[in-house]
Amino acid sequence: MAALRVAPYVCAYSDENEENLHIEIELPGVDKKEITFKMQETSFSIDAARGDVRYVGTYAIGCPVDTNRAKATFRNGLLAVDVPYIQPTAEETKEIPIAE
Repeated sequence: MAALRVAPYVCAYSDENEENLHIEIELPGVDKKEITFKMQETSFSIDAARGDVRYVGTYAIGCPVDTNRAKATFRNGLLAVDVPYIQPTAEETKEIPIAE
């Protein structure tokens, strides 16, 4: 029988200084070695297995993050990831004129 595929509970929010994105993913009963977590600047994905249940999902991030500085921990069925936002520079922003 194929594993039941479910989306895990995910909570993501900025820290109090709005410098880092904090992500929490609930993976009850999952062993750490059964977790694959991947990030890009504007998204992340999770794939984790527990017996006949497979937690899978891909999620968009509203602001780009620095994946090279991401840190993850896994304790008591909770995957926690902290990653700093990439701060835009003035050179990267461009004012767009609005036509009438």
